[in-house]
Amino acid sequence: MTNDVIALTPKMPDLWTVVAGLHAGGPDLGVATTADGAVIQLCGPGGRPLVSIEAPILVHTPGEVERLLGTVAAGAPTAPLWWTEARASTAVPQAERLAGSFAGRLTTVLGGVTWPPEAAHTAVVPLSPDVTALPADADALPAVDVLTGSTAVVLSERPLVAMTAWLSDILSVCTETDRALHIVTPPHARLTLATRTALTGAPNRWVVQDEECGYYDGLSGAVLRWQDGTFAPVRTDAGATAVASSFARGAETDERQLILSFSTRHAPDEQLVLGRALEAAWQTLTGSSPAGWSTAEPINLPWSTRQLTDFARHRAPKPTWLLAIGSPDRPAIATMQVTRTKDGVEEEVTLVTGYRPDEEPPLHAVQPVAETLATRHGLSSMIASVRAARRDLTIPPRLETPPVPIAYTLGPDSVSDIGLGHARRPPLNLRPVQLGPDSRPGLHYPLGSGTDAESWTVLQQLTRHLRTP
Repeated sequence: MTNDVIALTPKMPDLWTVVAGLHAGGPDLGVATTADGAVIQLCGPGGRPLVSIEAPILVHTPGEVERLLGTVAAGAPTAPLWWTEARASTAVPQAERLAGSFAGRLTTVLGGVTWPPEAAHTAVVPLSPDVTALPADADALPAVDVLTGSTAVVLSERPLVAMTAWLSDILSVCTETDRALHIVTPPHARLTLATRTALTGAPNRWVVQDEECGYYDGLSGAVLRWQDGTFAPVRTDAGATAVASSFARGAETDERQLILSFSTRHAPDEQLVLGRALEAAWQTLTGSSPAGWSTAEPINLPWSTRQLTDFARHRAPKPTWLLAIGSPDRPAIATMQVTRTKDGVEEEVTLVTGYRPDEEPPLHAVQPVAETLATRHGLSSMIASVRAARRDLTIPPRLETPPVPIAYTLGPDSVSDIGLGHARRPPLNLRPVQLGPDSRPGLHYPLGSGTDAESWTVLQQLTRHLRTP
């Protein structure tokens, strides 16, 4: 069983269907709303939240259910479909069955399937007297399993931990209250790129359960121990951080990923349309545009540069973080951060595409991407790299081979700031390729084919030269 239960239905859950689902615990349960009404909570008589139910999401993106949930039960509707997620409190044993009954009632009325399939039922779930006597915790956060002064702990049994709307909300609250977010998973779990990006760097952690050492950090391998209300690294007698042997064994694979990390800058014009740089890079690498975009997973909206621009403009001057996904036949995913600065509007993009052992990453397309971004889309800089990693773009809790850079690109403004003559003559055996006209060129520095780790040393020497007047 899992404390997350999802109803996948071809029809939108209307008010009366939701009400029927809410009676899964009988008439004595209370109902409350949080997040401006976006989350409904089933509460015990003492007001303690038992199940948190997210507002239904209409998923237009083909393959998104399979990407996040794997093989689902026969009869799952195809996109567009409605995704309704219920998360049970881990503090109350009956809460999992309550969530399963809510989801089972939705699919019984509307059709579709429940994930996981074994969670679905329609029975009323009575609460034991000891549960009904538990009062609500005034300081609790919805869907958080353990909350201390420094850390919010979320327990997840999902095989793939996605950056869902409720998890994104928890992360935002943790940032506002100066807390760490620690996600605890079993050893077979993996992260999506979005979740991995959110957990990068202290104080947030991916805490992996391990038979040998108890817990370890799934991104760094550090052995962890619960102390003083948080998961903290264990030190060896010499004072170094202990590393879990399960992590150090590594995640060997013959599959590969091509990674483009680039930034663009635009004048804050009313006619500005964001996302076109990402779209252009995507089309050059894969032959098609992104399939969908969103601010959380599942990525549910059809790709539209105009709509994501309107969304970012509505949030300005606050930064906006977005996700984009490709079609199922070509694994590709991107994160994009839109920020308003004194110099204009900046986009920070990471685009990752995956390849089987019998597929060659399109390294030949990197320079055309660089030229398009430099001449048409306000490129500031770009690093292209390749790595041995999973084609499905998920992250296992194992040591992975670091990416190897294959090219570095400067846009016209960056070349102008450095000085064209200086940028053209690095003290290395590098011959930069000019991108664009002589009057306003960008420069592209090929670094190799991604097979020699010494490319990192070359890149460091190059960037040190470019920073030196």
